[in-house]
Amino acid sequence: MKNKLIFILVIALIGFGAFSLFGKKAEKINPLTKIRIGWQIPWSTEGQLTQILKKTEILKNNGIEAEFKGFASGAPLNEAALSGGVDVIFTADQPAATLLAKNNNWKIIGRLMYNRVSLYVPPNSPIVSVKDLKGKTVAMPFGAAAQRMALKAEQEAGLDPKKDVNNINLGIYEQGDVIKDIKAVKWGKIDAMAGFDPTPAIFEEKGLVRNLKVETVVSVIVMSNDYIKANPDAPVKFLKSFYDTYDFYRLNVSTANQWFVEEAKLSVSPKVLEIASAVEPNLKVTDKKDIRLGFVDNDYKVMQDAADFIFNQGLIKTKITMKDFVDLSYLEKISL
Repeated sequence: MKNKLIFILVIALIGFGAFSLFGKKAEKINPLTKIRIGWQIPWSTEGQLTQILKKTEILKNNGIEAEFKGFASGAPLNEAALSGGVDVIFTADQPAATLLAKNNNWKIIGRLMYNRVSLYVPPNSPIVSVKDLKGKTVAMPFGAAAQRMALKAEQEAGLDPKKDVNNINLGIYEQGDVIKDIKAVKWGKIDAMAGFDPTPAIFEEKGLVRNLKVETVVSVIVMSNDYIKANPDAPVKFLKSFYDTYDFYRLNVSTANQWFVEEAKLSVSPKVLEIASAVEPNLKVTDKKDIRLGFVDNDYKVMQDAADFIFNQGLIKTKITMKDFVDLSYLEKISL
């Protein structure tokens, strides 16, 4: 009996050793594709998606090993892309257009998400519509999508943004120093503001603002052409990972939210994150196959508006057609 037990243990050890050796050989035959991911730390929804990629085995299961490089905003992220410090970035339509205008060695391989930009007034303001902004002062972060939306809303309301409205520059992080009184009628000399989530969502959840206008920005996944040439299978592997990431996110919202607030060091309620992510349809699907990383016709219009806006504002010197930089062929190779 004792000899039989020893024999079984020997066979088991041999089998384990063979399995281990096979596994190591398999890794050498099919090594993980390395990629450097540039992302924006305080950006809600994008932040949750990134944390899922960081904290799960999704990338590894799709043959990818990632190095994550976090940035405070889109501008330094673009600098990293231009200097060759990252291979793929998560960014909004305007920063993407800025990058493509400066260096055409990048392409948009998929839709990252939709996110909100808002135009808002104090809760007790007499202003009830955008047209009431005539003769008023509106503060916004210049160069951001919030400015684009606010100026467009003013024009659609029949106002001339240069003559009828006093539009002034105010950084998104400075707004919190001004918007504090739930009973406010004005914020000092400021009648209204525009901004992008999660900041407006925080104000909204606390009852500090009333929205006049809410629009969505198209955010994108942008990958280096040089990286793709060196790693031709990487875009498909990466996008397959993104389908899996959205699938995890929709089924584990509270976990993804917690991971995000811990990394971003934000003190926000789940309601704030719910408000910010409400515009993203992939979190509402009931089946993984309904997750969409491609674009609809209006997405192309929004992205082109972004490119035209920064060109007209003198922020880029070259006028570009965003659709020329979109390549969805990798998505077509994925079966869910």
